[in-house]
Amino acid sequence: MHTAEALGPLDPLQRLLYCDDFNTGVNGWGSLIGNYEDRVDAMLPEYMDMRPPMLSNLSMWDAGTSGAIGGSYGLKLATRPKPGRFCVAIKRSTFRSWGPLRVEAIYTFKPEAAALELGETGVRAFGVLLDLQHADGQAAEPLRVMPHVRYLNALDGERVERWQYKSEREPFVDIGTRNKTWSHFHLKSTNWVDIPRGDQRLCYNEIATKHNWYYMRLDFDLATMNFLGFRSNERDLDVTGIEPMQIPAMPNLWSMLNVAFFVESDADTRAFFYLDRVAVSTT
Repeated sequence: MHTAEALGPLDPLQRLLYCDDFNTGVNGWGSLIGNYEDRVDAMLPEYMDMRPPMLSNLSMWDAGTSGAIGGSYGLKLATRPKPGRFCVAIKRSTFRSWGPLRVEAIYTFKPEAAALELGETGVRAFGVLLDLQHADGQAAEPLRVMPHVRYLNALDGERVERWQYKSEREPFVDIGTRNKTWSHFHLKSTNWVDIPRGDQRLCYNEIATKHNWYYMRLDFDLATMNFLGFRSNERDLDVTGIEPMQIPAMPNLWSMLNVAFFVESDADTRAFFYLDRVAVSTT
């Protein structure tokens, strides 16, 4: 698809790093694999149950195939059918300039339509995260920086409908015996903090097989490693002064620019999150 057509309703910055609409494939988006050494089952248990993202034409048992908003296919994230299970899609790259970065997405979410009920509390949360590290020589005390933003839709069967961020990191675990590989499950449901005035009721249609699409935009400065802005549909949320997770720089991650989307289940049904398109841009 021509880039201008693929961008559709997105509003990128001057230099487009990539724009994926998933009609031609998964475009480098893969599963978040936990770190391991010597044996695969050395990874933390939270990572063992994650499924990879897949292409989907959004077929529903009662309505047939709707496709994505801009074509036949979207990228689908699906959890296991248990509360607190995750699915993550990540695209791994590096950056070549220090400045503003913009991540935009057109997305939707639903639980699996496994029963004849609305299921509005079947999805616990979904969101976007960046996994960044200073370039070699960029900072006197280089850091790995991990901005996380999520929409807490429901918790233990009760609607919440609130945007949150996470600053406090989870403990690191040394994986293996060579002192080269560490891991932490940074999506854990602890230490999330409400974004000021971050309550937002999103459109959620009348039955579990109807989808409405939403817009999300995260702006972040790679020079200062600070939030610049966050927008959900028509609303700009105040992220001034919000601190991302920060970790001392790791030996092999210089100039890292990873973008990931995630979804978490709150019920004994699979939680689904679909991406119609994603654009990442800079100046």
